[in-house]
Amino acid sequence: MLTEFRHIGIVVNDLDVSLHFYRDLLGLKVLKQMEEGGKFIDKVLGLQDIRVTTVKMGFGQSTLIELLYYHRLPRKDENSIKGICVNGLTHIAFTVKNLEETYGRLKKHGVGFVSDPEISPDRYAKVTFCKDPEGNFIELVEVLNGK
Repeated sequence: MLTEFRHIGIVVNDLDVSLHFYRDLLGLKVLKQMEEGGKFIDKVLGLQDIRVTTVKMGFGQSTLIELLYYHRLPRKDENSIKGICVNGLTHIAFTVKNLEETYGRLKKHGVGFVSDPEISPDRYAKVTFCKDPEGNFIELVEVLNGK
């Protein structure tokens, strides 16, 4: 079912300070940095009006850490997965071969999902989030284009 470990997401208060630590002190390379917002990110996170800067870091092409800086955190009274926006480790991401198949099988076993699988705006990947039995967020990603 799983094909590889993808990354660990860490929500940060200060992106510059965290970049200094992970990039400058630990030696991780910034592989990709982007601004995310809009319908796709709102839907897969189960939130509204989210804007987040993501920085994927690692060695070579292997992503190990994804720093997430939320420009506006959800209000405390939102009935959603606001835990995905708290400081610290927030999720583990895995690549899968067939997300629809994986999603269907897990759903049959009672696994709760934030949303149905959604295709990213750049059509690179299909993504969904679920929770493990302890309530930890798991991101499942099927790469559609590229590696």
